[in-house]
Amino acid sequence: MKKLKIIWDAIIPNNSVLIIAIGLCSVIAVSNSVQSALLMTLVFAMVQIPSNVIISAMRKIIPNELRVPIFVTVIAAFTTIAALLSQAYFNAIYQVIKLYILLVVVNCIIIGRAEAYAYHNGVFDSFLDGIGNTIGYGLVLLAIAVVRELVGKGTLAGFQILPESYQPMLLMVLPPAGFFMIGILAGALETYLRNKGGKK
Repeated sequence: MKKLKIIWDAIIPNNSVLIIAIGLCSVIAVSNSVQSALLMTLVFAMVQIPSNVIISAMRKIIPNELRVPIFVTVIAAFTTIAALLSQAYFNAIYQVIKLYILLVVVNCIIIGRAEAYAYHNGVFDSFLDGIGNTIGYGLVLLAIAVVRELVGKGTLAGFQILPESYQPMLLMVLPPAGFFMIGILAGALETYLRNKGGKK
């Protein structure tokens, strides 16, 4: 039960995007398309989970004064692998969001979890934290992308959903709509946590 709580805490009570409000840049940038959101979540998983594991495994031999450069080096290695795999297998989507994929190396969420969790906890717990953070990040990204793409283009994952007569609300595919959606989701989550007594 304690292990499941690690995952749950990363998904809901300590959601990096909606509660801690970090990593917003990539969320705003890639959440106007479901395909982009899915690829970004996959890349995030390929970097967050193994980085947490490696940093946790090395935590006892990493000098405190060198921890940040070492964190960045580990994260950069997995970001490079994720970027190359994305380019090889999902090149069309990769070309659209490649800048944000490459910027995963300095993503606040990943570096933050390395510093706050993986550096202080065991390998398995850090692995679970990575899974929880990936799920939390991915759910937020997909929730926003579904609304923005459907309302802004009338499609989902590139497939026409709404009738051809539908007039897309182009504002929804622009960055302000991403901030608007994050505000709505953050407010809803805060309300839920307060009602459940999980946040004071």
